[in-house]
Amino acid sequence: MPIAVDIDVMLARRKMSVGELAERVGITPANLAVLKNGRAKAVRFATLAALCEVLECQPGDLLRWEPEVTGAHREVEPAAKNGQ
Repeated sequence: MPIAVDIDVMLARRKMSVGELAERVGITPANLAVLKNGRAKAVRFATLAALCEVLECQPGDLLRWEPEVTGAHREVEPAAKNGQ
């Protein structure tokens, strides 16, 4: 998945355990593990906001985009300019 989750990095910086973060955010440790390990398909903005509040960080500190590595490279058509 091209979205990488860096919750582990913030947990280490804040010297906080997964269990403590889950409790303070109000989600189960199992659901936090799914998110932390990059297996989540979605995250609610309310959960993301709570994570940021507890960890005192920005959403970009927790989530980042990485291009997917594939065997085939796709050609991308340049955007049409002025109706051309």
